[in-house]
Amino acid sequence: VPQLGPQLPPRLTQQPWHLLYSTARDGFSLRTLYRRAARPDSPALLLIRDTDAQAFGAFSASAIRSSSGFYGTGEAFLFSFCPELKVFRWTGRNDFFMKGDVNLLMVGGGSGRFGLWLDGDLHHGGSQPCETFNNETLSHREEFCIQDLEVWGLA
Repeated sequence: VPQLGPQLPPRLTQQPWHLLYSTARDGFSLRTLYRRAARPDSPALLLIRDTDAQAFGAFSASAIRSSSGFYGTGEAFLFSFCPELKVFRWTGRNDFFMKGDVNLLMVGGGSGRFGLWLDGDLHHGGSQPCETFNNETLSHREEFCIQDLEVWGLA
């Protein structure tokens, strides 16, 4: 979180963040993630470590939630620490920021590819270059297994 601070919108850089959801504490369930992260109007930071020890994730200016359509703003971004911090910001090509249901959470999209996706049991995910963020694959592989996942929100 401290390394990502300078990448956040200026209004959020001095705000205290706290852990809303953690697989270590809350188990592996997208349904539980939605329930614990449901803070109206609270930005969210999604942090993932895969089984190859790669760290990456996404920032959303709005709470992570289940939805029938895409939501979010151009402040959203993807990031990777492979090997140092790289941030992938909105390109303006589409507004496919976030979308989720009980089976799948998607961040970024276009042409049938998602910048980041997670399955409903939070054990598997994937990352591909997408039009929303013009990102690189966030992990070493396009499909990965999740070791740890956290969602941080504003206090």
